[in-house]
Amino acid sequence: MSETSLRRIWLCADDYGMTPAVDAAIRDLIGRGRINATSVMVASQNFSQDQAVALAVAAAARAAIGLHVTLTAPFRPLSSSFAPLRDGAFLPLSAMAGRALVRSLTPALLDAEIAAQFSAFRAAFGRTPDFVDGHQHIHVFPQIRQAVLRAVRQNAPQAWLRQCGRPAAARKSLADPKGLILDALSAKLRRLAAQYGVRTNPAFAGTYAFGAHADYAKLFPRFLDALPDGGVVMCHPGKVDAELRRLDPVTDLREREYAYFLGENFPQLLAARGYALA
Repeated sequence: MSETSLRRIWLCADDYGMTPAVDAAIRDLIGRGRINATSVMVASQNFSQDQAVALAVAAAARAAIGLHVTLTAPFRPLSSSFAPLRDGAFLPLSAMAGRALVRSLTPALLDAEIAAQFSAFRAAFGRTPDFVDGHQHIHVFPQIRQAVLRAVRQNAPQAWLRQCGRPAAARKSLADPKGLILDALSAKLRRLAAQYGVRTNPAFAGTYAFGAHADYAKLFPRFLDALPDGGVVMCHPGKVDAELRRLDPVTDLREREYAYFLGENFPQLLAARGYALA
């Protein structure tokens, strides 16, 4: 297959900055050329300037670095007056999404918090992010998506925003309930992004149930089905430590994803299906 006929995609590791063990795995995969993007949780208490420098060195010209807008528990806001909170932290995803769906969030407080995360990214990396997405996909929900679009337009107009709608062919499947929800929310996000003049990726893949017995090696080939040039596949590779177990329910699955990307079946699959990393 010729180089020009390859479809180039973004394979993006979410959650850089969550814990040092997750960060080490992501940098390793970038260094090996197995992933080509990661989004950074500047609101994580474990994110530091040292972690930013290590990522910048690993990424160099090999990977894009994005901002992982974080507005859900157990993480805490960077702005001083954000609300609502629970014990000083953001609300859990279900509660935060619920507030967004009934439009009960305060736009000015969203603007201030997201601006603070953009500022923290710039302070850490000395530049604006290449792209923007959201932890637990919170950026696709009402009110929040408008605030993120305002922030991208003001702080990083060259960046693209991750929309989470699957390729049209994949939307016919009812096997992925999370994907169906993201399809619906992302349709509105894409329309708003066009109005704001913010670029988005043409399609998205990578969601699954995160069940204890999930077989990532069997799941991943499905993510490539009908994925167009410029599409994004989300992933969560990492190593597990006590801090990760304290912060996030997705633990052992991160090591399975990490092992899959380290193996030789992964690059062979990309080549066989006519894909390359962007």
